[in-house]
Amino acid sequence: MTEPSQEEILELIWTMEEETKRVEKDSLINKIPFPTAEEKLNVLVNEDYVKIVDSRVELTKKGRADARLVIRRHRLAERLLNDVLDVKEDAMDSSACKFEHILDEEVTASICALLGHPVTCPHGKAIPPGACCEKVNKDIRPVVMPLSELKAGDKAKVSYIVTKYHGRLDRLSSMGLLPGVQIRLHQRQPTYVIQMGETQIAFDSAIARDIYVRLV
Repeated sequence: MTEPSQEEILELIWTMEEETKRVEKDSLINKIPFPTAEEKLNVLVNEDYVKIVDSRVELTKKGRADARLVIRRHRLAERLLNDVLDVKEDAMDSSACKFEHILDEEVTASICALLGHPVTCPHGKAIPPGACCEKVNKDIRPVVMPLSELKAGDKAKVSYIVTKYHGRLDRLSSMGLLPGVQIRLHQRQPTYVIQMGETQIAFDSAIARDIYVRLV
């Protein structure tokens, strides 16, 4: 079991491998944000998480497995913060770094399912799949999805709305389309029409992609 500072080193090696393939020890040491960087790296070597071949740093099988979990938690946390909580870019990474050390596998799987088993983080980097992702095949629909993926007749609850256009968000809110509200998709063409109580609302596909819902 690694401590948070060791997890961050494993995560750093993983991300450097993604960028450069080869991780040089000196370059890694310079990027580790701890005063005892080389000492912590040596601990990981002694505990068989990392090996150093000449000047090259490599993850062992054990280290890669741990790094994969840290990367998965971090990038899922970024998706949650970005897509659901609308946290700004400058705060997203630091918050995700805190999340990655406290999330257990059950909570991580729940977040993954909530987000519909995303394959990339907001920056386009791959999210390593978990066991929950492997159980989901193309015939199974995600727990939360854009309204645009509903079929006519589907009933769902609004989970959250993601849009860069505040005017659009204000318009939807003024119509009562808020998280927790139950809707039914009446039609998909030529425009999306939803039934919300006694009210019908029509909008185009761009708006439908901004509204995330959970099937009921």
